[in-house]
Amino acid sequence: MTGFSISLNAQSKFWNSKDAYLGQKPPLDTPKIFARNLLTKRDTFPLDRVAFSNDGKEFYYPSNTTWFSNKDSKIRYFKYEHGKWNGPFVLNAFYYAPTFSADNKTLCFLGGNGDGKHAFVWQSKRTPTGWTEPVVYLEKDYGLYDFMPTRSGVCYVGSNAHQGDRKDFSTYDICTLTMSAKDTVIRSLGPPINTPGFDGDFYIAPDESYMIVSAKETKTFECELDISFRKANKTWTKPVSLGPLINDGVAHRWGEYVTPDGKYLFYSRGTSPADCHIYWVRFDKLLKKLKPSL
Repeated sequence: MTGFSISLNAQSKFWNSKDAYLGQKPPLDTPKIFARNLLTKRDTFPLDRVAFSNDGKEFYYPSNTTWFSNKDSKIRYFKYEHGKWNGPFVLNAFYYAPTFSADNKTLCFLGGNGDGKHAFVWQSKRTPTGWTEPVVYLEKDYGLYDFMPTRSGVCYVGSNAHQGDRKDFSTYDICTLTMSAKDTVIRSLGPPINTPGFDGDFYIAPDESYMIVSAKETKTFECELDISFRKANKTWTKPVSLGPLINDGVAHRWGEYVTPDGKYLFYSRGTSPADCHIYWVRFDKLLKKLKPSL
């Protein structure tokens, strides 16, 4: 924990510069579309979870032509070098939901060219010249939806490992996932995080102190963004709304993600693929406001 704080403090100069966040003007309490002219192209749009490197100088995001297939999905990225942002470049095709490991040396992905019968989590390793080709890190014959490692080594995932058809999203829970040489153990977090409906989209803080969830899902997956805090006994508070500026009407909201400096919340929002964008909003002050005395 201490090493992480020292590292982030050493890198904070760039986060506070005019070039941070692709040089975009940061929002206040009202969400704004992020880098619309940079990310949205004539035939593709950005969506799902994004990822910044810990130093803020790399930005990864998925693009696609639809919500419902990864046939045209690509992970694209920008990189800050030689005093400017360069990109977007294509990192790989058929993947989505890029997620950094705690040490920033591994990128995790969902998607890929699977067999239709199994769910996969893929990994690429950082090298001096870039990233390795994705390889399978986790393969299961049940559903895996989102995958986020934490500093403790425990990972979080949306999964129906304990029940039902993997195509029935109402059977999915937000779970912890631990791996050993002998077994993969998935445990549902239970209520109040999980509900009788679909529970899959979430963001877990690196220190596991809070979780942002796509809550109150309708049958067609419109939802709001709520937050839950972990108590000292490792149970979770009842999720509460992030407020009317973020939950501004009926829409799909997913891919929630907080920047490594803790300042901004990113998420995807749209009522259809035609108006889908990645939004960002000031989050650190909202977090302090909503955090209960535990």
